Amino acid sequence: MKAFAIQAYGGPEGLVAVDLPTPRPAAGQVLVATEAIGVGGVDTVIRSGALAAYGFEEGFVPGSEVAGVVTAVGDGVDASWTGRRVWAFTGTGGGYVEQAVASVADVVPLPADLSSAAAVTLGGSGVVAHFGLRHARFAPGETVLVRGAAGSIGIMAVQLAARGGAAAVAVTTSSAERGERLRRLGATHVLDRSGGGGEDAPAGHDVVLDVVAGKDMPSFFDRLNPNGRMVAVGAVAGQPPADFGTKIMTAFQKSLSFAAFSAATVPGAERSVVRGEQFAAAARGEIETVVHEVLPLDAAVSAHRKMDAGEVFGRIVLAR
Repeated sequence: MKAFAIQAYGGPEGLVAVDLPTPRPAAGQVLVATEAIGVGGVDTVIRSGALAAYGFEEGFVPGSEVAGVVTAVGDGVDASWTGRRVWAFTGTGGGYVEQAVASVADVVPLPADLSSAAAVTLGGSGVVAHFGLRHARFAPGETVLVRGAAGSIGIMAVQLAARGGAAAVAVTTSSAERGERLRRLGATHVLDRSGGGGEDAPAGHDVVLDVVAGKDMPSFFDRLNPNGRMVAVGAVAGQPPADFGTKIMTAFQKSLSFAAFSAATVPGAERSVVRGEQFAAAARGEIETVVHEVLPLDAAVSAHRKMDAGEVFGRIVLAR
């Protein structure tokens, strides 16, 4: 089968097409003929080599979520999965392929009215946004700032915060055009990348959900209200400064909190329930899935170039 692997860390050209044996599902696994593959920010970070110290070696196949039809099952898996269209989490990698394996515990059936492209735009990001807001103890009536709102996680966080009764949903983004699109999804205030600007924007926020991290992350502690909480759900701009915590200590009397959040800490059964609910809501038109572009699997390098250039609003999807 065709796959794309990281031959050399660095730029998008390090991704190359390779031929791999079609995998066989092991016990507890299913084999999915991929129809759609989500291109995530973490894929580009891994490809850059920034996470090489965490065991990602050259030859690694990126991609963590796919949608398609189950073509085979491993031992211990109900045969009725065969032929069903599903969303599947493949782990930290293994998704840029024509045939993907996944644990049956990480597979969710898809509604007939939801496209495979929509599924891989929502499946990972919706869960991160949902549980990230829960991790921040977000409550109706509070103000929320989503930092880095133009990606799939940020777009979902905006919608969920608005639906959850936020008093205001501010976003940081790079252009007025993106800001207007985010307003249509539920944002009430559009800020620049530094968190400034925005006519009548709240002076402070109860929750900052940060997809970006990077060197500018500490400045956003200044934008938290007393008892405010910042939760980092991504790091597309890299790690924050090693001394970022001094900002919290400097503002000691404001009782600020910081946490990192990974959906891996949520029990799999809970993740599956929320995914199923969100897929159903999207099929009913209650949640909007924003697909930036659908490209063929052969265009994986082009997809990464667009990601690196900051051109993407929503999610790029690779399709077969």
